[in-house]
Amino acid sequence: MFDIGFAELLIIAVVGLVVLGPEKLPVAVRTVGLWVSKAKRTLSSIQSEISEELRLDEMKRQIVMKQDELDRELDEMRRPSSEGTAATQVQQTTHSTVVDDKSEQAGQTQQSEVKPEQENTKADDRP
Repeated sequence: MFDIGFAELLIIAVVGLVVLGPEKLPVAVRTVGLWVSKAKRTLSSIQSEISEELRLDEMKRQIVMKQDELDRELDEMRRPSSEGTAATQVQQTTHSTVVDDKSEQAGQTQQSEVKPEQENTKADDRP
């Protein structure tokens, strides 16, 4: 934070000794030391809280990203199954239409073949 070297500390000690005197200097140094340590603890506490908030924010972002990814995968998994079901239904409908067409054609062929027999039967049944 602040870059204070030995020369600066020596100048501050000499000025403090001249201004405060030898009796009050130890009490002043102790008080300044307590203030500095309290300020360091406060800054350290604030820094750790900010770091924790940033970590929690990053975790929330990761959770949202994973949730979005899982939602997309779930949609992709649902989409092919519904398309597959629709395709199966189309195939079944197409197959049943083809079968119905074939059965209708076969029925028409059988009806044309049966009609003469029925006519003969009707003619034979008449007195």
